Amino acid sequence: MRVLGIDPGTQHLGLGLVERRNGKPVHLGHFLLRPKDYEELPEKLSYLFDHISEVIRQHRPEAVAVEGVFHAKNARSAIILAHARGVALLCAAKAGLPVFEYPPASVKKAVGVSGAAKKEAVTRMVCAQLGLEEVERADVADALAVALCHLNHAMPPRPAGGYTIQRRS
Repeated sequence: MRVLGIDPGTQHLGLGLVERRNGKPVHLGHFLLRPKDYEELPEKLSYLFDHISEVIRQHRPEAVAVEGVFHAKNARSAIILAHARGVALLCAAKAGLPVFEYPPASVKKAVGVSGAAKKEAVTRMVCAQLGLEEVERADVADALAVALCHLNHAMPPRPAGGYTIQRRS
């Protein structure tokens, strides 16, 4: 399964593309979208729409994963972030892709850090899991982390014996 993880933002939007091969996550690419600072919000959103749509068209993910909405201290920042998130969801919907949402703490735990971990710890673990030396910004690491989270939830690795155990709660 090929998953596009998205970390929304109007200043920096991270995209991370991963898939599972032979039971292991593989890094296929990542992108950092940076609308121009001087542009007004509608132009920034248009830029994000065009570029996210192009990444989806070129790389053909089977699913999109995003972090769930969090409580922001600044209402204005939360509203602007919601616009970018809406554009990302629109791109997925127009491409006919399912969208999966994960709480921030679940995303962090999926890459092997505590739910309260700082961005630096997430970045280190994402790079270690995907064999990357570094990524340019935490936005990219967060996008890759949410994609890895979906891989872990959608396709659990098989035990060594080649069979899958399904547990029901």
